[in-house]
Amino acid sequence: MRDRHQRATALVFAVHGAVAGTIATRMPWLQDHFGLGTAALGLVLLCPPIGSFLTMPVTARLAYRFGPRATTRVLLALWCASLALPVLAPGPLWLIPVFLTSGAAAGMSDLAMNAQGVLVERRLGRSVMSGLHGMWSVGNLAGAGIGAVAAQSGLDARAHLALMAAALVVLGVVGSRALLDDEPAPDEKPPKRFALPPRAVLLIGLIGFFGTFAERASGQWAAIYLTNVAGAGAGLAATGYAVFTACMVTVRLGGDFVVRRLGPVLTVRAGAVTAVIGGVIVVAFRTPAPVIVGFALFGAGLAVVVPLVFAAAGQVARTPAEGVAGVATITWMSGLVAPSVIGWLAATFAFPFAFALVTCMVGAMIRPARALRPRPAAARVPEGAACAD
Repeated sequence: MRDRHQRATALVFAVHGAVAGTIATRMPWLQDHFGLGTAALGLVLLCPPIGSFLTMPVTARLAYRFGPRATTRVLLALWCASLALPVLAPGPLWLIPVFLTSGAAAGMSDLAMNAQGVLVERRLGRSVMSGLHGMWSVGNLAGAGIGAVAAQSGLDARAHLALMAAALVVLGVVGSRALLDDEPAPDEKPPKRFALPPRAVLLIGLIGFFGTFAERASGQWAAIYLTNVAGAGAGLAATGYAVFTACMVTVRLGGDFVVRRLGPVLTVRAGAVTAVIGGVIVVAFRTPAPVIVGFALFGAGLAVVVPLVFAAAGQVARTPAEGVAGVATITWMSGLVAPSVIGWLAATFAFPFAFALVTCMVGAMIRPARALRPRPAAARVPEGAACAD
């Protein structure tokens, strides 16, 4: 049974995902409205991860200064409001600072809400992070679905983005009132203003690097792999990507049930073995049906890796925000380079070679997964601690 703190945190994850899903559906409009070529659009799309990467290390300091609850609510509101920024851009060059800003808000609010997830796990004494990340995917699909309907009905993108920004700001601010707070101890030293990953999270970050790399590589290239290697048509290739995503979302929503019974170490190892089997199938076959099955196993196996990495990092550092910030810096770097690295390997060698390498990376997570073993929290959040009315 979920308590109100868990429900509030799940809503924050869903709202964050809805913002990402909304803006994704309007990228064709932005390209057409500002007359962007492929290269120019690629430059614009590179700005959000850069903005996130540059600003995420300051999130722990913000959480220490203003408290995790206030930090999460304000950063989420900024991320929601950033939906309207492209509408205000007077010209294409303005999209660079617009998307750097929105990327900063996305990355910092992502860290803050994951730190909230760690606080909820501490309070409840059980795993909830997988389900929270599943709610992000649900919100992402909802935002994308609304955007698709809006685009199909001919609603002007400027009106759509402005309305969604306003609605999600209200939903996020009102729905997140029950987030937990975590007061620092009187003698606790504040985190650095720009915190790099602490040593305690480096091994956890390595697992996150491999898991994120495999997840992003598959998400970006699954449909193209099915077309170029397995000879699938456009519809079947899109179906393959949809199956990969659906398996990942489904396993995340139910993943906490497995984690509570097997523990995070065994769960990640079982997931890695499942993903390796899927990767072998993807590499070995040249027809659509088995390759789609392979990507389905890949998505199911990878689903819980990133949520459990964030949960573990939040437990080993001095504060949840510091641990999450450290590991997120590593995982975001991985997500940034994965699509281009796979593209280069596929062009230089072949797609099967590229995905064989990704499969080996997934297999490399099995041994270091021991770093995800739960550790006693230094202090647990008391019942009803510092909650808004």
